[in-house]
Amino acid sequence: MLASKRLYPLIACAGIVVAAVAAVAGQADPVLSPNPLDLTISEYAALDRTGATGFAMTALGVAAFAVVAGLRAVGAPVGVLAERLMLVWGAGLIVLAVLPSAIPGTGTDLVAQAYRYVSIAVLAAVPAAGGLTVARFGEDERWRPVARPVEWLTLAGGFGLLALTYVMLPGGGALVGLVEWTLLGAEVALVGVLAFRLVRLTWARGAAPASRAALG
Repeated sequence: MLASKRLYPLIACAGIVVAAVAAVAGQADPVLSPNPLDLTISEYAALDRTGATGFAMTALGVAAFAVVAGLRAVGAPVGVLAERLMLVWGAGLIVLAVLPSAIPGTGTDLVAQAYRYVSIAVLAAVPAAGGLTVARFGEDERWRPVARPVEWLTLAGGFGLLALTYVMLPGGGALVGLVEWTLLGAEVALVGVLAFRLVRLTWARGAAPASRAALG
């Protein structure tokens, strides 16, 4: 049981690191890569010939599942709804990565519509989950150290959602990619904060009995 508790946060951290490396690697050839500032995340993933964006999204989805499993394993004060929202985030990223491509300009196509709705669910899930957990973390001694970072990142996500709403409606979609990637960055950071805290809690607890045994 202890081994699984310690494994989940490592998987989560590894997924985030792998996603970051893949995202950077996908920009290695700017001639082949589309401009991420002018396209939604799903559109960019569909046009990314390297496949790095889809791979990064899949890695983040796996990281999200690992974080939720880790939170459950240590009895974190998250709540069922917040857990489900994080699972929606992870599952949605994987869906966007593996479903058939939603090519820009096919807004009436069923696949493109599905991508759009899944993207909205993904981008809204983590800020909502953060809002549900801030107060709970503040009341728990183990999680109090991350309550403030989670609050800041949740606020950043909320402002990002407002900016995205403006860009998609009266803004005519200008710089939609910049807004979506910035919002996704805040969400990844929030998930990363939880993963890092899980590492601190599970590995510190595992090391303490071993240290006492060595001293004895």
